[in-house]
Amino acid sequence: MRSVTYSMGVSLDGYIVGPDGGFAWTPPDDEVFRFAIDQIREVGVHFMGRRLYEAMLYWETADQDPSLDDARLEWTALWKALPKVVFSTTLSAVQGRARLASGSVADEVARLRAEPGEGGIAIGGATLAAEAAAAGLIDEYRPKVYPVLVGGGIPFFPQRERQVDLELVETRTFGSGVVYLRHRVVRGAD
Repeated sequence: MRSVTYSMGVSLDGYIVGPDGGFAWTPPDDEVFRFAIDQIREVGVHFMGRRLYEAMLYWETADQDPSLDDARLEWTALWKALPKVVFSTTLSAVQGRARLASGSVADEVARLRAEPGEGGIAIGGATLAAEAAAAGLIDEYRPKVYPVLVGGGIPFFPQRERQVDLELVETRTFGSGVVYLRHRVVRGAD
């Protein structure tokens, strides 16, 4: 069964964007960027909301930028080829390998888990992740914690979430001070 992961850059005080809506504090250095490339190779489909979709549109044409280094060209090729499901009530069309969601997050996860396919289901965006978490769909939380306090904004973890027991399965500290944490959701015996 395809696993569902939620991974984003997050400030030490728990926000994916600051009070001004910005996230300029999250550009990855080369080491973190290479790690992101390795992670995206494990993804079979990426779910995202409108804001993240619009932020990531750059990568749909980034390969036309002659100043990109080899790592960013590699990311661009992987990202463009990756199927994406966009959850939006305001968009009427999307580009590239993206499609607009036809149902809820739970509906889309169930449909994808029922189909043959390789790779996990990655969720990006706090609002979408909150919906998936409320439905008990997230199998792993994978924050990349940046050494900065932003004082407010959009939290990585949903504030209305019930208690979820987690098992730490991996950590990695990068030279830049970014810390990757991978926690698996502990499921009760069925």
